[in-house]
Amino acid sequence: MSSQINPQAADTDRQGDYDPKTSSLSGTVRDEVMDELLSIRGSIDNFDAQLVYLLAERFKATQRVGHLKAVHQLPASDPGREKAQIERLRRLAQEAHLDPEFAEKFMNFIISEVIRHHQTISASHAENEN
Repeated sequence: MSSQINPQAADTDRQGDYDPKTSSLSGTVRDEVMDELLSIRGSIDNFDAQLVYLLAERFKATQRVGHLKAVHQLPASDPGREKAQIERLRRLAQEAHLDPEFAEKFMNFIISEVIRHHQTISASHAENEN
């Protein structure tokens, strides 16, 4: 499965209603400060777009796992795997100089969404079997 990350997504908002120069600081700071701020924010916008595309790809993969679990009547949750993933992400966060607590909270949120999706898939599969 190939990733479809579009690093220019932040620059070319598909709905056309996003202006990367929008700021309540406009006109209140020196031009050179505003230019630097907008430049850094442009990078942040690109990172945000990449995160969205990466999460979409991740959820496509977890949907496939959910279908496999449903077909084989496996539980939606795998506590051993989830624990190992959280520990792994905490280590990666520390190596990347990212707050491990934040990484754990973020991963817990993702895991809870995945489990919810798996439960929905399982219920739908069971309903179709009857």
